[in-house]
Amino acid sequence: MVFGLGRLRGRHLANSVTAAASMGFLLFGYDQGVLSGLLLLDRFNNQFQLMRTVNGQEIQKAAKVANIVSLYEMGCMFGAVLILFTGEMLGRRKSMMIGSSILFVGAAIQASSFTVTQMIIGRIVAGFGNGMNTASIPVYNSEISRPKHRGRDLAFGQAMLIGGIALSYWLDYGLSFVDSDLSWRFPIAFQTVFAVALILMLVDLPESPRWLLAQGRVDEARVILAHLTSRTAKPTDPIVIEQSKEIEDAITLEREASGDFQLKELFQNGEMQNFRRICLCFGIQLMQQMGGINLITYYLTLVFKSIGLSNNLSRLLSGFNGLEYLAAAMIPVFIIEKVGRRRSMMFCAAGCSASMIVLGVLLATGATGSKTRGAAAAAMMFVFNTFFAIGWLAIPWLYPAEICTLRLRSKGAATATISNWLFNFVIVQITPIAIQNLGWKTYIMFAIFNASFIPVVYFFYPETALKPLESIDTIFSSPDKNEIGTGEDVLSRGLTRKETSSGEFNEDEKHVEHQAERLFS
Repeated sequence: MVFGLGRLRGRHLANSVTAAASMGFLLFGYDQGVLSGLLLLDRFNNQFQLMRTVNGQEIQKAAKVANIVSLYEMGCMFGAVLILFTGEMLGRRKSMMIGSSILFVGAAIQASSFTVTQMIIGRIVAGFGNGMNTASIPVYNSEISRPKHRGRDLAFGQAMLIGGIALSYWLDYGLSFVDSDLSWRFPIAFQTVFAVALILMLVDLPESPRWLLAQGRVDEARVILAHLTSRTAKPTDPIVIEQSKEIEDAITLEREASGDFQLKELFQNGEMQNFRRICLCFGIQLMQQMGGINLITYYLTLVFKSIGLSNNLSRLLSGFNGLEYLAAAMIPVFIIEKVGRRRSMMFCAAGCSASMIVLGVLLATGATGSKTRGAAAAAMMFVFNTFFAIGWLAIPWLYPAEICTLRLRSKGAATATISNWLFNFVIVQITPIAIQNLGWKTYIMFAIFNASFIPVVYFFYPETALKPLESIDTIFSSPDKNEIGTGEDVLSRGLTRKETSSGEFNEDEKHVEHQAERLFS
């Protein structure tokens, strides 16, 4: 059965898929941000006994807080691992529906929690569902988006992720004035609204035609391709058949080269350079997390408090930080294809590093005892968010789906997501302990991490902007595949991976891109 095709065609169908993907990211963002404002609530701290008295002062039990926050990431990682092994069997759409259903259950467990154990179980369950979603959504969206708009669509989804974070911050702030358990139970329960909305949206949307073709379901795939082409296109139209054949040819070439997929292929290079691709997928999400963004996302209120601000002002500034973050996250929607992936990541890594250095220096020289320095330190968190949103928010989610072949795509995206949640867990686990014990040196550590990303991107990560998915293989299958380089020299040749029987490339990229633009116009 082909869903969602009775009334949605052409751009409306593609935009509806992007809207569903964006809803998934909004849910992801809300779930990430909601706990930040709750960590300063007396009722939340009292319910889970998170405070202890030291020298007559009440301070949080850092290790206990870290467990509540960070074990969610482990659930996310295991959800992504499941997609690594079952993603091709389930498909993109079904994986997201199952993931959203599991997340709903986890949110309900959290909202009804009375003990730390119950809260942690709920967070692990919700994380498992979110891990399935985050491993599937970028692949689903990228396989249906036009090459011209693929980066824009994923960037918009990431902006909605930040919208979810901002919404959670402001809801936390508004309910912080309510003197009952509703002040923390309602914000946690509210994420179920987005989970249900995503499920309902997916009911009326089709599966990825690329996945259907990989499963041999050619007729269904061509119906979807026709609906993506225009309001009047038919499955038998030449342009639809041609695009279908191009995808089928790519699948055939992969299978002829490697046979049925085996997990060991992830660790082998060969003609398709699979291991290189997997390393790039794993590495880009490692860099995103080790840059320190979740120092801010999860613990922003605690960070503000650590520089001497009151609980109320910390929550209020967190809300404004979320709005500024959302505004900055909209910038890549308009520039990501023009500027490209590489330049965005390198420039913004430098900006993130500089802002962390300034923040560390301000704290080292007494920001907690000076209103001026304290304000400057708070401002640096806004600056860091801006650079991160422009260069490191969307690209690490988009890039793995771009550089992997159809055969490898769900596994590459799942590997990247596993990396994301693994190092997310590391950062969230160590942050409250680091802030208590290292103080300003914590920010210098993250500054060094960000600076180290610049040469890594320059030497190892090729450009993918504006390229049809099937043509990006030229970066890895060209004669220069063993050179480190930038990949830009390969892209400039305008070749696709479609080969003749003699092994020579026989189509230029402009033709393929023109066909792709016609298909999704």
